[in-house]
Amino acid sequence: MMNKLLLAIDQGTSGCKMTIFDLDGQVVADVTKTYETYYPKEGYVEQNCDIWWQVIVEGIKEMLDDRNINPSNIKGIGVDGISWACIPIDKKGNVLYPTMIWLDRRGIKEAQWMKDTVGEKELIELSGNPVDACYITPKMLWLKNNKPEVYNKTYKFLQSNSFIVYRLTGEISQDHSQGYGFHFYDMTNNVYSEAMANKLGLSLDLVAPIYNSHDVVGKITSEVASLTGLIEGTPVVAGGLDAACCTLGAGVIKEGQTQEQGGQAGGMSIALDKPIIHKKLILGKHVIPNMWLLQGGTTGGGGTLNWFNKEFGTDEKQEAFERGCNSFVIMSEKADEVNPGSDGVIFLPYMKGERSPLWNAKATGVYYGLGFDKGKNQMIRATMEGVAYSLMHNLETAFEVGASVGTLKSVGGSSNSHVWTQIKADITNRRIEVPYSDHATTLGAAILAGVGVGLYSSFEDAVSKCVKIQRVHEPNPDRIQCYKNGYAKYKKLSSLLEENLWN
Repeated sequence: MMNKLLLAIDQGTSGCKMTIFDLDGQVVADVTKTYETYYPKEGYVEQNCDIWWQVIVEGIKEMLDDRNINPSNIKGIGVDGISWACIPIDKKGNVLYPTMIWLDRRGIKEAQWMKDTVGEKELIELSGNPVDACYITPKMLWLKNNKPEVYNKTYKFLQSNSFIVYRLTGEISQDHSQGYGFHFYDMTNNVYSEAMANKLGLSLDLVAPIYNSHDVVGKITSEVASLTGLIEGTPVVAGGLDAACCTLGAGVIKEGQTQEQGGQAGGMSIALDKPIIHKKLILGKHVIPNMWLLQGGTTGGGGTLNWFNKEFGTDEKQEAFERGCNSFVIMSEKADEVNPGSDGVIFLPYMKGERSPLWNAKATGVYYGLGFDKGKNQMIRATMEGVAYSLMHNLETAFEVGASVGTLKSVGGSSNSHVWTQIKADITNRRIEVPYSDHATTLGAAILAGVGVGLYSSFEDAVSKCVKIQRVHEPNPDRIQCYKNGYAKYKKLSSLLEENLWN
């Protein structure tokens, strides 16, 4: 089926991955391009979305040229991207301000104004989401209050995937799965609420028309074709949120199925056939019609071990070089040498504040229980366990509103670690299945394109052909009690710090 291929573009926090798949979900070509994140002031976290576009052009051209791929074989293009990226453009498509990404929390005052003026209860009942500065609504209000010269020139506010789709096709769009960034998006009826937008002092003229994620919204322009080597007229679908596409790429398409995210950030996505709201969790539309995702999103996922490796992993990097492997393989081996519970060391993975279920910008990362009898290996395992505890905290919060969670499907870079994945199975007391994890997000975006252009008869058809389980982890009953005790200490430590230091 090499004469029928799908191109997926995954705009992530640290870089952009581009993958070409055949219709069986096999990778034909793959490239990743990185870019910078900027922290100009406290609470400010920005990227340059024009650089996103630059690396996408470079990456697509590189894949086509290096693998000698006939671009006419690419039958559809899907795009996914990070959440809560606020991109104001003018009528000519010029970007008017640096992109505030999901980590940006400068709109704290605006978020509080929303609570004081409209009321958090009413906003949650409509949008299904808490009022927090990291969402797009406070960022729009921040621009209105602090950069009126930008706000007044803004024609539309785009998000990550819709910006890329616009650059590919020249068409303005907004997909349902990213609608949860706006507190005037009616999560039950899947439409904008003009009444709520008016209460917030925002105009619906500033947002784009809404599409299903698999809807074809435009085609590759002649200009883009000349830049990339793609064929003019190649269809492009609306795409969606990276976490939702990753959930699709993991094979989560039915009620109760759950994806566990092991990327730079952590979290989980529970598939629902009706919206269920918890004020401490995130509710969004799935990229599949008539399905929702109850999500827990944390700042500390696989990125915690990336940070540890960068700051303290000199020996592991050297050993990895000598053995011809990745330093994360070495760290997994060292973690496996330590007893479950890390000999009393507990890690709180709040490395840039914390999202759900704490929603506390002042939260910080903590290693607790260190002593002269503890060393690096305990800290490595504690890092892995802390991320797993944060996953359990989100799952436990979802249980409060009756969400059903069975087997977890684990994707992302950290799921390549057998040790880390087993820790998550033991702490959550859930069976974990691992599909081909490194490409789950781009696979989900490709499936959207495949369904959109009719190469798959349904999402079920696509998943049956593309998603293949590589290995399974069952919870170890001998470790359940140890981790129950560790989780209780994790929550107590988090609660004490929140009450006394992070308030």
